[in-house]
Amino acid sequence: MRVLGVDPGLTRCGVGVVEGVAGRPLTMIGVGVVRTPVDADLGHRLLAVEQGIEQWLDEHRPELVAVERVFSQHNVRTVMGTAQASAVAMLCAARRGIPVALHTPSEVKAAVTGSGRADKAQVGAMVTRLLRLAAPPKPADAADALALAICHIWRAPAQNRLQQAVARQAAHATKGRTA
Repeated sequence: MRVLGVDPGLTRCGVGVVEGVAGRPLTMIGVGVVRTPVDADLGHRLLAVEQGIEQWLDEHRPELVAVERVFSQHNVRTVMGTAQASAVAMLCAARRGIPVALHTPSEVKAAVTGSGRADKAQVGAMVTRLLRLAAPPKPADAADALALAICHIWRAPAQNRLQQAVARQAAHATKGRTA
């Protein structure tokens, strides 16, 4: 499975592509950051994020896009920019028919480090180790994007089994009502 992880942000939007399956060594295909000028108007910044993500989708052809789920922060302005960049990433994927998965920061941290309260340095260190890199990706947004992709690859099999079980249970319940 090839996954594009997106750590959304208006100034720095982390992007990283990881390939592999759960239980096997993973491979980093690419990592980077889509940057926008702080002094540009919002519309142009969102357009720059869209163009950057489209380039990554063109170049790496992921099967899925994993995006960090926006969570409430104290700084409303920051959360709005993050949410807008997140929406752009989801739109780019949807336009191409690529499935999107959302993961919370604590889910990603727990999957990669074992602790949902890990700091950025711990996430970067584990991403470096898991992908057998020479050094942690910089800036932290890039490492976070790789962590999102890793999280999804590792969690997808369990999530699929859960979804199948729920679907079977719903079908069984429906069948019981019609009998």
